[in-house]
Amino acid sequence: MQETDTLKSNRLALTALLLWVITIVVFAWIFVRGNTGERTDGRTAIVLTAGERELVLSEMRGLLSAIHAILEGVNRGDMKHIADSSRSVGTQGAIDESPALMAKLPLGFKALGMGVHHDMDEIANAADRGQPVSKLLNMTSNVLAKCVACHSSWQIYTGNKLQ
Repeated sequence: MQETDTLKSNRLALTALLLWVITIVVFAWIFVRGNTGERTDGRTAIVLTAGERELVLSEMRGLLSAIHAILEGVNRGDMKHIADSSRSVGTQGAIDESPALMAKLPLGFKALGMGVHHDMDEIANAADRGQPVSKLLNMTSNVLAKCVACHSSWQIYTGNKLQ
C-alpha cells in the first residue's frame, strides 16, 4: 500500500514538473515571437488592438519629434536643448507598456526599441559632456538607421485576419 502511494506521489510530481516545463516553453515562445504574422510586402505584421497600436505609434512619433529637436539644437549650437530633447525619450522616458502588450511584441522589435531609448540616453550624455557636433550627428544617424530597420521589418496591424 505504501509503495502505491509513493508511486502516485512520484507520478504527480513528474506531471507537475512536465506541466511547469511546458508552461515555460510556451511563455518563452510567445516572448520571442510575439503576436505576429506575415505580410505580402515581406514585413512581419505585429497584431495589436487599436489602443495598443496607437500607444506604440505615439511613442514612435515622440522619438521622431525628439530627433527633430536634436537637429534643431545642433543647428543652434544648443547642447542643453539636445540633451533635454534626447533624454525625454531615453530609457526613463520610455512608455511603461503593459505585460500583455509586451508579450505581443516580437523580441527583435523590443530589442530595437530599447536600443533606441538607450541610444537617446547616450546622445544626452554626450551633449552634456560637450562632445563635438559631428559625434552627436553620427549618433543621431545611428538612431535613425534603427528606425529605418524597424519600419522595414515590421508593420503594426490591427484586426483578426492578416490580409
